Amino acid sequence: MSNPVFIAIDVPRLDGAKALAEKVKGHVGGIKLGLEFFCAHGHHGVLEMAQVGLPIFLDLKLHDIPNTVAGAMQSIHVLEPAIVTVHASGGRAMMEDAKAAAGENTKVVAVTMLTSLDETDMAKTGIGGSAHDQVMRLAELAEAAGLDGIVCSGQEVGAVHKQWKNGYFVVPGLRPAGSKVGDQKRVVTPRQARDDGASVLVIGRPISKAEDPLAAARAIEATL
Repeated sequence: MSNPVFIAIDVPRLDGAKALAEKVKGHVGGIKLGLEFFCAHGHHGVLEMAQVGLPIFLDLKLHDIPNTVAGAMQSIHVLEPAIVTVHASGGRAMMEDAKAAAGENTKVVAVTMLTSLDETDMAKTGIGGSAHDQVMRLAELAEAAGLDGIVCSGQEVGAVHKQWKNGYFVVPGLRPAGSKVGDQKRVVTPRQARDDGASVLVIGRPISKAEDPLAAARAIEATL
């Protein structure tokens, strides 16, 4: 992939989402559509966004019993997504069934730990240890389940890359130097994540909420 940046577009209006994608498509490598977009616009919205001509990353974070997740994965075959997410915490059997049900050209990656969480949040949900240790455990489980890779923060991707040499690593929660962190807690710059082994860089608000999204996308691309 020449440009690893996938712009995260989660907006309530389809026309606005498509206009943003068209504006920056020359300086990003793909489009990430999450739950907000998918719940608002469904299959029709994804097909409309695909007309922009960029790979589609469906960030649905599927997490249910294995049979249900497999059925959900089969239901999106027609959309031909380049990447789909499931939650690693759903367990090995769920991840195995998700991969088996996915389209031949779809990469299935497991979300390890949301970048909006830290150790304090983990402890409140009954998970001990560090964020790093949790990500490494779930990465090992995802690899054993036959997934293509994982989603993790830029703070862990270097260590995971050393452990899983041929994995496909999606890194969200990125912020260019000097930009606002917002609700993210474990952030790095796009350049650092790429240098540490990230395959895909998910960038949303630093582009989508910028005064000039095209200029923002160009500036980020220039750092890579």
